[in-house]
Amino acid sequence: MSDIVIETRQVTKTYESGSNSVHALRGIDLTVLRGEFIAVMGTSGSGKSTLMNVLGCLDTPTSGSYLLDGVHVETLNKNELAAIRNQKIGFVFQGFNLLARTSAVDNVQLPLLYDRSGKKRDTHVLAIKALESVGLGERVDHEPSELSGGQQQRVAIARALVTEPAIILADEPTGNLDSHTSVEVMALFQSLNDQGITIVLVTHEPDIAVYAKRIVEFRDGNVRRDEIVKDRRNAAADLEEEERSAA
Repeated sequence: MSDIVIETRQVTKTYESGSNSVHALRGIDLTVLRGEFIAVMGTSGSGKSTLMNVLGCLDTPTSGSYLLDGVHVETLNKNELAAIRNQKIGFVFQGFNLLARTSAVDNVQLPLLYDRSGKKRDTHVLAIKALESVGLGERVDHEPSELSGGQQQRVAIARALVTEPAIILADEPTGNLDSHTSVEVMALFQSLNDQGITIVLVTHEPDIAVYAKRIVEFRDGNVRRDEIVKDRRNAAADLEEEERSAA
């Protein structure tokens, strides 16, 4: 198994708008190794959302190559893209995207129900294990309306984990959360990353990006900065310090 999970080479994405061409990505070279934790940053229109759509197999490049866990994505048709999204990518969104009036365990089971790989698995048991891994073992029967925002995001993270994907793509996962809950979610991401899970997280908040191991910053469709986080913060330690200060 290769250490490289994501590799893009000269990836471009151009959108046609009437007689105008919008160059959202301008030849992106990006390598993500297994076990990395990367924060993707950039202002609106920088290209970071387009990149996430390409990495998530929700959109295809105009040109260039994209290798995801050994698979050349740019060669796949729509059905093959749907299959690789299900098998290799776990998604976490800003808005949680949970089904209302549906229990946490049923929400987490959903990706397994769409799995066409033919594997015979007890989806209910796997969903419970995923919820336990994010600290929600006692909330499996609760519906989203019965959970806090932080708990709903934990359910969404469990849903992303349940298929044992090659990578988790998190798009502004703390965008709808208060500062304390945001740090709790980042502590969970750091814990999962410590277990070897590869994470690519989009954020516009520098205070969130410093919990990642590496920052890739976009501007005008190009990578402006790609560097290791020098003074990386430990979210669990920050929570402990916050509790001590409040005591």
